[in-house]
Amino acid sequence: MEPSDSVAAQHRPPTPLVMVNAINKSFGGVRALRDVNLQVRAGEVHALLGENGAGKSTLIKILSGVHAFDSGAIEISGRPVAFDSPAKSREAGIAVVYQDLSLVESLSVGDNLMLGREPLARFGFVRKRALMMQAGAMLAQLGIPLDIKATVGSLPFAYRQMTEIAKALMGEVRLLILDEPTSSLTSDEVRILFDAIGKVTRRGVGVIYVTHRLNEVFEISQRVTVLRDGANAGTFVTADTDMKRLVNAIVGSDRSAPAATRAEPQAARAVEPSPVLSLSNVSNDRLRAVELSVMKGEIHGLAGLIGSGRTEILETIFGLRPVESGTFEVEGRRWLPKSPADAIDQGIALVPEDRHVQGLVLDHSIERNVTLSRLPYFSRWGWMQQRAATRRAETAIGKLAVKAQGASSLVRTLSGGNQQKVVFGKWNDPRPHVLLLDEPTVGVDVGAREEIYGVIRHAVRDGSGVLVVSSDLVELIELCDRISVIVNGRVARVLVRGEIDDAEELHHLLQLYQASGQDTSNGVLQELPACPN
Repeated sequence: MEPSDSVAAQHRPPTPLVMVNAINKSFGGVRALRDVNLQVRAGEVHALLGENGAGKSTLIKILSGVHAFDSGAIEISGRPVAFDSPAKSREAGIAVVYQDLSLVESLSVGDNLMLGREPLARFGFVRKRALMMQAGAMLAQLGIPLDIKATVGSLPFAYRQMTEIAKALMGEVRLLILDEPTSSLTSDEVRILFDAIGKVTRRGVGVIYVTHRLNEVFEISQRVTVLRDGANAGTFVTADTDMKRLVNAIVGSDRSAPAATRAEPQAARAVEPSPVLSLSNVSNDRLRAVELSVMKGEIHGLAGLIGSGRTEILETIFGLRPVESGTFEVEGRRWLPKSPADAIDQGIALVPEDRHVQGLVLDHSIERNVTLSRLPYFSRWGWMQQRAATRRAETAIGKLAVKAQGASSLVRTLSGGNQQKVVFGKWNDPRPHVLLLDEPTVGVDVGAREEIYGVIRHAVRDGSGVLVVSSDLVELIELCDRISVIVNGRVARVLVRGEIDDAEELHHLLQLYQASGQDTSNGVLQELPACPN
């Protein structure tokens, strides 16, 4: 090697631990990722940001072997890889900790850590003492204060999260992916998590940290990559950027809502503005003294970070979560939600966030899906009135412009936007008093989004009150007459149309409220006590 080559080699940057090059991924006609690039270094915490639907989850699932990419390349330590299963991803040293933990709560911490890798004696018996010794050695190495004999179900959530992370790190892990790890944690529990991440990175493990909480990004990460609409919106050195630049990258500087696309003000609608739904001092396991009202002919938005309690408000109103205290009124009548059937009888309808799991039966026809929520209207003496059901489905298809061959078409064969229209079609007739919408346009293309906005605006012109949860802040500003800011299960502030100029300002406001809502002792985070036995 020539001397000049030796000097060049010394100054050549190290090979990234993980390199994602021009990855593309489509689902049907929807392009989820477009030429996405990402580099993660050994020992680095790399934050991955973006609104819901930006492509973060798709990228994670490609790295974890759940999805295969259509084109592009992935390298680990300079070697090309392509995973056709989660097992292959795991073999390559990639571990993922999702929001929903995969622990067996009836087993001990040690049993969970060694699940599937138990040391065995003759005749297949588990060597319990060796199992506990290996699990304890792993926890000591990570510095995580867990009692290996404690039953996981008896632990606070933070310690269960630590158990999940320790489980993910068992074996030769090179990349740890954490998906919204603090969405349900207190500030004290966040500190435990951050300490564990620090110990992991000092071992040379790379970490991809997915979050909506920008204050955490500045505390824990070294670099940040932002995705927007399935493409790269920028990569930043954390120390050299600020919250305003990140927010601008997340929402896009060109995404202020044009006046032509904004919903008409409530005052311009031919509807008397009286309360259609009121909540007073409503509390349960996730909500704290919620005060909220929705007016007839109003679109009322709920804005907040993941885990703030937005969806839980909708679930409580729809009878999916029990009420501990507080009062409800629908059309001026006192009422207590006991079940979804009870809510439907009161004229309350829900379009859930996950249409595939919660909103539709994919292998059934449009007709069956549209009539499922209203079966008593289409049955007599236990027999289905087929003609009436077919007429209802055909009316919904026409009114909502569902692109399908007919009412007998299977919902699975429709595009995402048309599937979402079918969910709306369930509540088309009779018109609901209150329409609850949870992320109503997530995963649909721009054209279908505008059509869904038209459906929502038509509902309020007919006199329905709409309560909408959306992580797309531009969407809230476009649609809503009022926006309630939700922090830690309570309404922190109500904004009237015109108080917030753009999505960047609203995003910054959410971050400020979230930070103030999590602080203890003037922002000094306190240590949790030792793990209970």
